[in-house]
Amino acid sequence: MSSNETPRGPVDSSRIPRYAGPATFARLPRLDEVGTADVAVVGVPFDSGVSYRPGARFGGNAIREASRLLRPYNPAQDASPFALAQVADGGDIAVNPFNINEAVETIEAAADDLLGTGARLMTLGGDHTIALPLLRSVAKKHGPVALLHFDAHLDTWDTYFGVEYTHGTPFRRAVEEGILDTSALSHVGTRGPLYGKQDLTDDEKMGFGIVTSADVYRRGADEVADQLRQRIGDRPLYISIDIDCLDPAHAPGTGTPEAGGMTSRELLEILRGLAGCNLVSADVVEVAPAYDHAEITSVAASHTAYELTTIMSRQIAAARKDAEAK
Repeated sequence: MSSNETPRGPVDSSRIPRYAGPATFARLPRLDEVGTADVAVVGVPFDSGVSYRPGARFGGNAIREASRLLRPYNPAQDASPFALAQVADGGDIAVNPFNINEAVETIEAAADDLLGTGARLMTLGGDHTIALPLLRSVAKKHGPVALLHFDAHLDTWDTYFGVEYTHGTPFRRAVEEGILDTSALSHVGTRGPLYGKQDLTDDEKMGFGIVTSADVYRRGADEVADQLRQRIGDRPLYISIDIDCLDPAHAPGTGTPEAGGMTSRELLEILRGLAGCNLVSADVVEVAPAYDHAEITSVAASHTAYELTTIMSRQIAAARKDAEAK
């Protein structure tokens, strides 16, 4: 797509009510309707890697339903993301719920195919296990990537019940596999009890810096975003967001809630402060709608994905304009 071509955007809500029709993300066209996309929004309905409450397999569609109210202009970033780049809903990556190893392989292969078209991925989980195959695929294209991991938990534990692929282990595996740039790794929003102090020691040895939810509260979103930007620099960046980085008051619908989390406002403001970073793909995971009410969690998740999509769309448009000017 050139800068002169017009992307196909959402259904016009002034003509068709928001609650009518299929629930694609932000009421955008399906990927098969536009052929190719600059940003593909894909779901991964998988939660076989959870250690407590299941249900995140239904998260992607809950986020899509909540996204019906998203509008095409983002005033916080002064951008119309769906006019700047072609964003489309790529449907779901269907994976085996009974075999985690096979599911991980399926997700990686599907991500390879989508990234091979030139698209960036905005993935809707699903539990956090899915971050590992997504990172594997992104690293094939960009090399080891910087990671911002928003989560109440570290997710760098070794195994659960002897199993290496779970929602609490993806980033240890990613470090072991050399697909992360260990000079630019950060957890944001962590809090709550751990198994022992060694958890923090191991995590630090892997290269992670930690910004706790208390740090965000005390220092504010702008200062935190500035610190993260400095750590990331111009490296290719992957952002992985477990919705439980938010306090249960803002995200009750998740599998492992922890008290004392960030507000949705703080999360969105930090993301907006990262607009200048080279965001190559992202995910939002662990929305479990069975524990939600009034769509509180899925609304927060849909707005989070919207901000991430806006960042990618702005960067795609700017890069295209620069390329055409040469």
